[in-house]
Amino acid sequence: MQSVRFNSSGNEVAKVSYTARRLVELGYGSTRTLGLSVEDRPPRAGDLVLCRVTEIGQHRFLGQVHGKRNRLFVGDTVVVAYGARYAPDQFEAEVPGDLGPCDLVAGGGIAGRVVSSHSKMKSPTRVEPLGLVTDEHGEVINLARLARPVVPVLAARPRTIAVLGTSMNSGKTTVAAALIRGLGLAGRRVGAAKVTGTGAPGDPTLMADAGASRVIDFTDLGFPTTYQLPMPQVIRILRSAITDLTSHQADAIVLEVADGLLQRETAALMRTPEFRAGVDGIVFAAGESVSAVAGVRMLREEGLPVVALSGVLTSSPLAVAEAVACVDVPVYATAALSDPSVTDQLLAGAVPGRGVVGDGSVLSDDGGRLADHGGLPQERSRLTEYSAPLTAETVA
Repeated sequence: MQSVRFNSSGNEVAKVSYTARRLVELGYGSTRTLGLSVEDRPPRAGDLVLCRVTEIGQHRFLGQVHGKRNRLFVGDTVVVAYGARYAPDQFEAEVPGDLGPCDLVAGGGIAGRVVSSHSKMKSPTRVEPLGLVTDEHGEVINLARLARPVVPVLAARPRTIAVLGTSMNSGKTTVAAALIRGLGLAGRRVGAAKVTGTGAPGDPTLMADAGASRVIDFTDLGFPTTYQLPMPQVIRILRSAITDLTSHQADAIVLEVADGLLQRETAALMRTPEFRAGVDGIVFAAGESVSAVAGVRMLREEGLPVVALSGVLTSSPLAVAEAVACVDVPVYATAALSDPSVTDQLLAGAVPGRGVVGDGSVLSDDGGRLADHGGLPQERSRLTEYSAPLTAETVA
C-alpha cells in the first residue's frame, strides 16, 4: 500500500491515490514534511486534499500506482485530488466550492460533487475533507507543482497512432493495448500516452503490460482530469506527452483520447492544428454499428486519417457485418491488432487488404462491393483468431 505520514496531524498515515502518487515519488511524508491547511478558500482543480471516508458507495477501492487497488473502509484517511469528471456511464461531477463533505467521484482518487449519475450507479462514496495538503512551507500542493519535467528534444516525432472512440467503454484502451503489443512484436520501441480523461491507474497499467517502453498520462503532467480544461491546456498535454515519449527514444507512439467524439474536449482537440500535425493515423473504437458508421463519417468530414475500425463492435459478427457495409475502412477484431504485420501497415498509414490509391483514398475491389478476403474457415468462426480485415463475407 502506498501511504504518507502527516507529522502535523498526529503522525496520521493516509492511503495515497493514483492521482496523488507523485507525493510518494518526491519524498513527501517521509523525507519531506506534509501538513494541512483549513484555510477558508474554494478548492481548485488539482489541489490535493486529505479526506476521511464516511460512507462506502459506488467506489469500494482506491486505485493506486501500478494498477493496485486498496479496499476502502469507513474511517480510512486518503489523499486524493479535487477535480471535475465527465463519465456518461458513471458520474458527472464538479469541483466543490468549499471544503465541506463531498464525493469520491473516481476510484483513481478524484474528490468532487456529483451533479448527475447513470441510473445503474450506486450512490457515490462519501468523504469528509480534513484539510488541503501542504508542503514544509505551508503552501497548498497542487498537482501542477508535482508534474514530471518534460525535456525538449530535437529528434523528429515518431509516427503516431491515436485511438478515439464513440464513448466510454467502447474498447479504446483494449485497442490501444493491442496496437502496442503488435508494434512491440514488430520490433518497435513503443511509447504510449493517455492524453485526456479522468485519473485512474487501469489504462496506463494495461499499456505498460502490453509492452510500452514508457507510459505517460495527463496526471503525470499535473492534471487530475481534463474535463473543463481550457483547450490551450489540453493542447499542452498533447504536445508534452509526444515530446516526452520522443525524448525517451520511442520509435512509435500510441495515444488514447478518452470518451467519445461528442465530448467537449475530445471534439475540440481533434479539430486543432496541433492534433492534425501530431497524429498520422486514427484507429476508431466503436460499441455498435450505427455509432461506428457515424463516427467514421464525422472523422472523415474533418479530414482526419482514419485507418481502421475496431472495439467492442467486433464482438458481434452481425454488428461487424452492418458496419462494413457502410464504412470504407478495414474493420479489425481487437486481437488482430496485435499482429505485427497489421500494426506496421497501420502505422505507415496504409489500409491493409482494401487497396489504396496514390492520394490515400480507399478503393473496393469492384468499385463498390466489399473486398473478399476468402472468408473464415467454418471451424474457425471466432473473430479473435482472424487477423485480416473483417468483411461481410468473413463474418457471415
